[in-house]
Amino acid sequence: MKMNNFSIRKQTLLALTIVAILLSFSFKSNFFEVAKQLEIYTTLFKELNLYYIDEINPAEFTNKAIKNTLKELDPYTNYFDEQGVEAARISREGEYSGIGVSVFFDKKGITLNEVFKGYEADVKGLKAGDIIIKVGNQSLENMDKDQLSQMLKGAPNTSLDISVLRQGDVIKKTVITEKIERNPVPFYDLIDLETGYIVLTRFNQKASSEVKKAFLDLKKRGMKKLIFDLRNNPGGSLGEAINISNFFLPKGSKITSTKAKVRKWSTTYNASKIPLDIEIPLTILVNESSASASEIVAGALQDYDRAIIVGERSFGKGLVQRYRNLSYGTQLKLTISKYYTPSGRCIQELDYANRDNKGEVPKFSDGTVTSFKTKNGRLVFDGGGITPDLVVGFSKRNKTTKALLNSRAIFNFTTDFYYKNPSISSIDDFSFTSSNFKSFLYYIKTSDTTFKTSQERLFLDAFKSFSKPKLISSEYQEIKKELLQAKIENISKDQDFISALIMENILTRYYYKKGTYENKLKKDKVLLEALKILKNKNHYTKILNGAKF
Repeated sequence: MKMNNFSIRKQTLLALTIVAILLSFSFKSNFFEVAKQLEIYTTLFKELNLYYIDEINPAEFTNKAIKNTLKELDPYTNYFDEQGVEAARISREGEYSGIGVSVFFDKKGITLNEVFKGYEADVKGLKAGDIIIKVGNQSLENMDKDQLSQMLKGAPNTSLDISVLRQGDVIKKTVITEKIERNPVPFYDLIDLETGYIVLTRFNQKASSEVKKAFLDLKKRGMKKLIFDLRNNPGGSLGEAINISNFFLPKGSKITSTKAKVRKWSTTYNASKIPLDIEIPLTILVNESSASASEIVAGALQDYDRAIIVGERSFGKGLVQRYRNLSYGTQLKLTISKYYTPSGRCIQELDYANRDNKGEVPKFSDGTVTSFKTKNGRLVFDGGGITPDLVVGFSKRNKTTKALLNSRAIFNFTTDFYYKNPSISSIDDFSFTSSNFKSFLYYIKTSDTTFKTSQERLFLDAFKSFSKPKLISSEYQEIKKELLQAKIENISKDQDFISALIMENILTRYYYKKGTYENKLKKDKVLLEALKILKNKNHYTKILNGAKF
C-alpha cells in the first residue's frame, strides 16, 4: 500500500529528529553542513517514495538508515522503536509479563533456552530445548524475530494455547502469562561459618537494594568476610554502581567521574550515604564479561585498596550511555561520556573514534598505557579493563573457541545429554570429566550442524560455487575432514574453559541456576582462590600493600 503524505512526514520527522540530536551539540559551528545533510536526506526519501519502482516500507527504510548510521559510532549507541523501548525498560527494571523463560528465535519458532524455577513454564513442565512452533492457531515457522518476540507476552493472566516440539514429538500445553521478576542477586549464601558469597548478575534498578538485603542477611548469620561475584555481569545503571560502591567506602569518597562534551554531564560522583561496612575483608570476582558498572565498582574498590580483585581481566567498557526520548514514543541511547576511576583511570579497551580503513577498531591496551596509583601506592593502569590483583581463570580463548560460543553447539549437546541421562550425581559431586569432554568432541564430529569456523564457511561457499562439484567431491571430503580435525584440536586447547561452561549448562537443566552456584561453592577455582586469600589475613594485607605473589 502506497504511503500517504502523513506517513512520509512522520518518518521524515523521526529521521530528522534523531540526526538533529546526534549533531545538536555542535550545531553552532557547522550549522550549514547539518542543514545541508538533513535536506539531502529529505529530498532523497521523497524521490524514492515517489518514483522507486517497488513499494517502500517507511518504518523499515528509516530504521535501517538510522541503524547503519549509528553502527559507525560504537555498539552502545542505539535507536529503539516503540517495541524496543519496552524491551529496554524491562532490562533496566527487571520486571515483565511472560511465562518465565529465556529464548532463542529461529526459523522453526521459539526455542526455550532456560526455564526459570517456579514460574508458569516450569509449573507446566516445559523444558530447555523445547521449541514452541504454534501459539493458538498461528504457526511460528519462518516468522520474523520482531513478531516472535511478542508471541509469549501479554497482560498478566493471558491464556495461551501452545504447541511444543520436543525430541520429535509435538506436545500441547496451555500457559498463563504472569508477572516475571528477575532478581539481579540470584544467589547468596555462607560458604563456611564466616565467609559470605553474593552473586550480582546485572545492575538494574533493584541491584543495590537486593545486594544490601543479601549482605545484611549474611551479616545476621555470622558473615565476617565477603566474596562478591561480578563475573559475566555486563553492567547497567551507573547510579546503582555508585550505590553499591558506597556500601563499602566512607561517605564522601570519590567513586567515579565522567567527562562529556556537554559540561553539565561531566560530573564527579561521591559516596553520599553511610556505608554498610568499611572494614569487612572483601574480594571481588571478575572475568572478561564483567563490564561497565561492574568495572566501576571493581575499579573504585581497587583504587581505595578496599578489595582484592580476583579472576580475569575485565571487558574494558569505559563509556557511559543515556536515554533520550524521540518523537512517536521512540528513544535513542547514546554514548555521552567516559568514566574514570578514583585514581584517574579510563579503562576503555576499544578506540571506536579511530577505526582503520578496513573498519577495524584498535585497542588502547595495544598502545601506550598510563600508570596510576591506588591509595596504598600500588600501580594500576588505564586502557583494557580492570586487571585483577590476583589473576586466576582460564587461558585466553582462541578464535575457534569463540566461534563455538557463538553457535548453539553447547546448548544442543546439553539438550542431547539431558535426554540421554535421566539423572546425574548430586550438585556437590557433579563434574564434567575428560570422558564427558570426549563425548562432546564426538558430538561435534557426528551430530552438530551449527558450529562452523570461518575457514569451513569459506571452503563450503567455494565448493558450492564450483560449476561441476562432482569432479572434486573426493577432494572436498578430504579437506572437509582436515578442517574438522583442526577445529577439534583447537577447541581441545580450551578444554578447561569449555568443560566448565558445559558443566554449568548441564547443572542448570537439572537443578536450575541455583544448582550452578551451589556447585561453584565446592568446585569453582576462582571462588576457592578468593576464599583462600580471605582465610589468610597476612596474605590479604600484603596484597593490598603491593606485595607480588
